[in-house]
Amino acid sequence: MPDPSPVQAETVFEILVRENADMLVTYLRAMVWNAAAVDDLFQETMLVAWRRLGDYDQSRPFGPWLRGIAARLVMAHARKAKRDLMVCDENVIEHLDREVQQISQRSGDCWDEKIAAMHECLAALPDLPKQVISLRYLEGHSADRIAGLLDTTREAIKKRLQRARALLLACLQRKGVLLEPSP
Repeated sequence: MPDPSPVQAETVFEILVRENADMLVTYLRAMVWNAAAVDDLFQETMLVAWRRLGDYDQSRPFGPWLRGIAARLVMAHARKAKRDLMVCDENVIEHLDREVQQISQRSGDCWDEKIAAMHECLAALPDLPKQVISLRYLEGHSADRIAGLLDTTREAIKKRLQRARALLLACLQRKGVLLEPSP
């Protein structure tokens, strides 16, 4: 097959980046504290990917290739920065990559569809589970703080969060975004 023209390569690259951009930002945020560094690493990853597009094996998924570039850049940046850039070490990066890879192999054509399914499942939750999920994961409050806000005990909040997560899991499994656990 002949090499694609520069215009075709640019179009294909743009589509692949659009499909993987949110996943890549999430991946970088899981490893890096500093939001500005996440932005810089995202841009640098895209530049390296564009320059090395000829090295990309089209028979393999684009996401893992992109994450590999990002992981190497994060490690290089951490060695240079020597400050609170890294949240995790190489073992955690490998684990994150495996987890993201498993997610990307599940139903849905792209990361955005999977995120949309999560939002649909969140919206479908009854009010109380939706409230505790929102307070914990969207607003970042601790179980103690949520207990104070809702005038209940920490243990009650932990139980509510457990039930709410179970409802979300069941919804995502029904939508095919998450697989049923193997026996």
